[in-house]
Amino acid sequence: MISRRIIRTKVLQMLYAYYTSTDKSLNNTEKELFFCIRKSYDLYHYLLALIIDLADYAEQRIEIRRNKHQPTQDDLHPNTKFISNEVIQQLRQNRQLNAYLKQTKLSWVNNPGLIKELYQFLTEADFYKAYMADPNRSFLDDRKFVDKVFNNIILLTEELHEVLEEQSIYWNDDAEFTISMISKTLKKFHPHSDTDQSLMPLFKDEDDREFAKDLLRKTIINHDELRTLIKEHSSNWDMDRIAFMDILIMQLAMTEFIYFPSIPTKVSMNEYIEISKFYSTEKSRNFINGILDKTLKDLKKTDKINKSGRGLIGEA
Repeated sequence: MISRRIIRTKVLQMLYAYYTSTDKSLNNTEKELFFCIRKSYDLYHYLLALIIDLADYAEQRIEIRRNKHQPTQDDLHPNTKFISNEVIQQLRQNRQLNAYLKQTKLSWVNNPGLIKELYQFLTEADFYKAYMADPNRSFLDDRKFVDKVFNNIILLTEELHEVLEEQSIYWNDDAEFTISMISKTLKKFHPHSDTDQSLMPLFKDEDDREFAKDLLRKTIINHDELRTLIKEHSSNWDMDRIAFMDILIMQLAMTEFIYFPSIPTKVSMNEYIEISKFYSTEKSRNFINGILDKTLKDLKKTDKINKSGRGLIGEA
């Protein structure tokens, strides 16, 4: 589930914490990195549970109206299309999701106000009204509807982001990425998916886990060398005037240039320029781009770039 870009972002955050903390334990920082990554995986399951709780809330409202002293015909014969949505039912019965939620004790039970607000936003949405009014239904329609709930309601509701920020500092920037992973997960569900339908693993493979650990360690271990490279290629700048986050972004990129032979330099360059869009100013982005470009050219001239396998892509 965790993409390489998210890994790079988490490592950047951990580097910042490492250098601004009195604790300079590499082992502790590595543990914190993997804890931080695990929290993103928690959020993935937590948000999957949210759509189930929304359906439960809708069902409770139907029962309340049905049991009124003088129920109307609509109260007695409600539209149950949302609460019987096939994809939601599959998620409700999914063993992996249920086991994870039970193990981590993740639950929305203490947030009834949020559930109510999300439901109100949902019922006012045009796509909800169109879905509920359509007498036809198919598994594909149900899946598209659930995806829209995540991307048009859950992702965009400020109240949810406030709740997530209160619950965990690790979730501040994770909602958009996590919901994109949920969208990918939903595409794997089909009409015959059973209770063992797989969700996304934490890491795509062991290489990604090793990449996270090695990127953190190699950047810290080679800090002095990387800082010297930045200084050499920013001769018109006083290092103390360069934003610390910009320095860390450049150090990570240079670490990949030099110490990760299987990653093409173009990939590393593009990834960190993209990351700088979120963690730097526009002027900083141009500065980072210029310094990395000059550094890369000099590293190639001095044969300090030794790529192999997939890392050779684009080097010619």
